[in-house]
Formats: sequence, structure tokens, C-alpha cells
Amino acid sequence: MKKRMFTYTIVLIGVMILSACGSQDSDSTSNSGGQAAMAEPEFSRDVRSFSFTNQDEETVSLEDLEGTYWIADMIFTNCDTVCPPMTANMAYLQDQVEEAGLSDEVRFVSFSVDPTVDSPSVLKDFAMKHEADFSNWDFLTGYSNEEIKEFSIKSFQLLVQHTDQSDQVTHGTNFMLVNPDGKAIERYKGMQRGEMERIVADLESKIESS
Repeated sequence: MKKRMFTYTIVLIGVMILSACGSQDSDSTSNSGGQAAMAEPEFSRDVRSFSFTNQDEETVSLEDLEGTYWIADMIFTNCDTVCPPMTANMAYLQDQVEEAGLSDEVRFVSFSVDPTVDSPSVLKDFAMKHEADFSNWDFLTGYSNEEIKEFSIKSFQLLVQHTDQSDQVTHGTNFMLVNPDGKAIERYKGMQRGEMERIVADLESKIESS
């Protein structure tokens, strides 16, 4: 845990210096001064059916996630800016979910937006650097650039944009909460550590009332 906190501090300093690799969704901008995030408009979208490959070369599908709440984000391993702190935040969130006793009821899914580079082994190396626990966290690839662009916008309303002039990919930085029926029901600012506490509180409330 202490090592993760140190890693988070380092990557947060880095991202404050660098410009974002490009959040296209307006909900991804962070608030200054540590102020609480503004209330989000009501959000609800059906996640498109998928069957992708994880870091262990195992198939993970939407059906595999049915019956559990899960948190999704979009990342890629060559990202110069936002992806390391986003992944550090997700690792922190995974720790908080475990401390809350919810690990058996919550899963985490990171979709690569650079699948031509991010093979399962590349994703696994990236995940291990952030001390991801693979027991309930999958890093997915095994599709084309066009497929992930379509999946991201239609499932989560997050834009993904590739350009021939750069190896960087513009993508949204929201974390998405998906319910056991496969519907994305909440979105959070993945760059803000304080949002992780809000996710845990929302999960506790929803799981307790279900």
C-alpha cells in the first residue's frame, strides 16, 4: 500500500507538469484547488456486447461480468501523461474496495485504446508496474482501433481518436460504473483521487440496497 501511495505521488507530479494526452469528454477535466466535483447529469447507457482478450490471453466477455458491479476505464501503455495516474488511481481504488470488503462483488476492467501495440504481455507488464491484482482486474485488448473507438463511444460516451502523426491516443479519462445488468450508470473523474472515495461509497450503497 505504501509503495502504491509513493507511486501515485510521483505520477501525479508528472501529470501536473505535462499536458493531458487528450481528454475529449468534457467530464474528464479536473477541478482546481481540491474542490468537490460538480454534480453529474443523469447517465445511463447499455454496454455493447464484447468478447476481448486479457493480459493472460484469456477471453473476457460482457457475459462474464454479469451479476457484478464493475469499473471501466480507457488506457494505453505508451501514454505519456494521463494513463499512469489513472492506473495508479484504479489500483488505489482496488485497495479501497478490498478494505471495504467488496472485492468479491466488484471487478475492474481497463480497455486498451492502442490494441496494435498493447498485446497481452505488454499490458501485463504495464499492470504489474502498478501492482494490479489480477484476481478481479482485467486489462483488455484483441480488437482493432476502429472497434475500440466504436465500443467506447457507444458504451460509455467516451471518444477515442488515433492520428498517424503521433503514437499518442486521445481518449476520455472517466471511470465508468457498470451495474450487474451491463448498464453504465455513473461516471467519475479518473484523474481525481477524491473521486475514488466517492466510487467506494456509491458501491457500498448500491450493493447494500440490492
